Amino acid sequence: MIVFFDGICNLCQHSVRYLIQHDKNKTLKFASLQGKHAKKMLQPNDVNSLESMVFFDGKELYKKSSAILKLSTVLGGWHKLLLVGYILPQFIRDSLYSFVAKNRYRWFGKQDYCMIPSKDLQDRFLD
Repeated sequence: MIVFFDGICNLCQHSVRYLIQHDKNKTLKFASLQGKHAKKMLQPNDVNSLESMVFFDGKELYKKSSAILKLSTVLGGWHKLLLVGYILPQFIRDSLYSFVAKNRYRWFGKQDYCMIPSKDLQDRFLD
């Protein structure tokens, strides 16, 4: 299972740190949308837009709000409460997601370079 994220976005980097902390089974791998792995696995429009976290569960790609909801099932525990989000139609969920995504640099800032994992996390990051 791979989580693709915008490597220079502060909000995205914080989200990755959160996922690492709460992924008790260490099943998730991570790859920045700017990296080689994303270019190999994803469509060019997914890589170039940098507007969505993309989750690959080994069979299917999930984008935007669907990626977040699917990740909540992987994390388990109280995170499954987020599945109530499925009550909202996808176009509404994705509209809210896109609104935050379009403003994330302004609200949370960005880095000049992609997140560099510590040595103990390097095996969970793909180039």
